[in-house]
Amino acid sequence: MSHKRDSIAEDVSIISSGVKIDGNLYSEGNVRVDGKIRGNISVNGNLTIGDVSEINGEVKAKNITMSGKVLGKINSLEKLKLESKAYLKGDLITKYLIIEEGAHFEGFSTMNNGAPSEQKEE
Repeated sequence: MSHKRDSIAEDVSIISSGVKIDGNLYSEGNVRVDGKIRGNISVNGNLTIGDVSEINGEVKAKNITMSGKVLGKINSLEKLKLESKAYLKGDLITKYLIIEEGAHFEGFSTMNNGAPSEQKEE
């Protein structure tokens, strides 16, 4: 007998290419976006941003694989992979960053090792 919590973590919600969302998207599980979203995305699982997708807003997920277009800040708690067709215009924060040849990235990157950064002023 499977637990409901386990099935949520393994499910993948798909926003197909004909779908346009004007608003924020939140999911406990994994999400694949092939449509257009104008708003922020927050996913506790993995996020896949497909070839034809367009996102205008902040994106946050555990692991992100991107081959579409994002205009906005990305925060990946573990790994961000920009595939060859990816177009990112915005800053990114991640622990591990993979950029394939052909990907476009315009912005600042911060490598976060998981520990909160401490700045001391004197």
